Amino acid sequence: MAIRLAREAIPFTIFEKAEEIGGTWRENTYPGLTCDVPAALYTYSFERNAHWPRFLASGAEIQRYIERVCEHHRLRERINFGTEVTEARWLDGSWRLRFQGGDERRFDVLVHATGFLHRPRVPAIPGLESFAGAAFHSSRWDHEVELSGRRIGVIGTGSTGVQLVTALAGTAAHVTIFQRTAQWVFPLGNPAIPKPMRSALARWPRLSRLWVGALRRSIGDWFLGPAATRPGPQRRLFGWICSRYLATVDDPDLRARLTPADQPLCKRPVMSNRFYETVQRPDVELVDTPIDEVRPEGVVTRDGRLHELDVLALATGFDAHAYMRPMVVVGEGGVTLEEVWESGPYAYRTVALPGFPNMFTLMGPHSPLINVSVHESVELQADHIMQALRLLERPGVTACAPTPEATRRWSEDIRAGMAPTVWAEGCRSWYIGPDGVAVQWPFSRKRWTATLRNLDVEDYELRVG
Repeated sequence: MAIRLAREAIPFTIFEKAEEIGGTWRENTYPGLTCDVPAALYTYSFERNAHWPRFLASGAEIQRYIERVCEHHRLRERINFGTEVTEARWLDGSWRLRFQGGDERRFDVLVHATGFLHRPRVPAIPGLESFAGAAFHSSRWDHEVELSGRRIGVIGTGSTGVQLVTALAGTAAHVTIFQRTAQWVFPLGNPAIPKPMRSALARWPRLSRLWVGALRRSIGDWFLGPAATRPGPQRRLFGWICSRYLATVDDPDLRARLTPADQPLCKRPVMSNRFYETVQRPDVELVDTPIDEVRPEGVVTRDGRLHELDVLALATGFDAHAYMRPMVVVGEGGVTLEEVWESGPYAYRTVALPGFPNMFTLMGPHSPLINVSVHESVELQADHIMQALRLLERPGVTACAPTPEATRRWSEDIRAGMAPTVWAEGCRSWYIGPDGVAVQWPFSRKRWTATLRNLDVEDYELRVG
């Protein structure tokens, strides 16, 4: 968003609550951290990186990429680090921002680029604070803690938990995985990209574009997108591959405990071709008995067994529907975002809300999380927001916001589009909001592009004054 604003010579200021850029890739540094989106797709279209050493990039590699983009576009001088916004209030025709510490500033337009997985979810387990060893959330990894030869417990079997277990097995003396819900695992590998191929991609940008396009069409458009959004051969193929991988678990009891109750893609798919091999190691144990409490010595499960541990890692995810919250956001008439989103988060075309003039979001509710890369999505959203900002350049126009009617039609389309998806009735996942509607995008990448390509002026209310 900042790069688009800079190109148009529109003045802006970025407020960052942390002391460094990077978001997810700054916060998460746990062992084994790897992005499950092909690295070639995990870049901006105007900043392609042809030098990823493997098919999937590590967290550290992505963080360095973000830093390079920031330096290239000279964004650091526009960022106020260590500045957390606690409240945003629409007052007298502008946004009043209040910061931790009490300072206030006013702005004409507010854009939330806060991400959607940044508030750690820490389980309310009795006695957790009494644990005598080291205990921390995966996004707050303590690198001072010795792992070699230790007894390590990992709570959670989502993507983070699986990556942790596969990284720690063989280093730790013993790894105990506490599983609440079994997850489908897709056996995605991470092969090295041969140096000649990297050199060719760097030398010939057209070849790089063809490579990115082939990945986007095959993975997003042909395979994952259709598998998630409608019944058909792709969904059956995805499930068959996951089932075949599960069949590599030799012990029938262990295999049964690792078998999910829901259909593949209901939850965010776990990508790993090493997990089932790891979980069958003699120094790794899967525990699916619910946890009762934590004691200084370790974790006690409902069967009364004490699992003695030296380190406890909480791979328990994030508040997936927080978006910009816990920031207090107050729109027209004193109505808060918390009140508007009481039944579940929504936004017109994922970027704006009625009653909150001149306010926009990046990666807001119903942005694609499966079939479109984050970078492609935010580029489209930023371009769409730029079109909205041009409305404010019209003579006399001081504010704009989508109309309630346009937002209602949009929400109805989203709800109707959920019917053939894997997130329809019966799916239990962090994707699902309080209203029973997934915060996912239920349509194709082509429709996503068409949705954001052009702004429909008639869907906006323009304020003159």
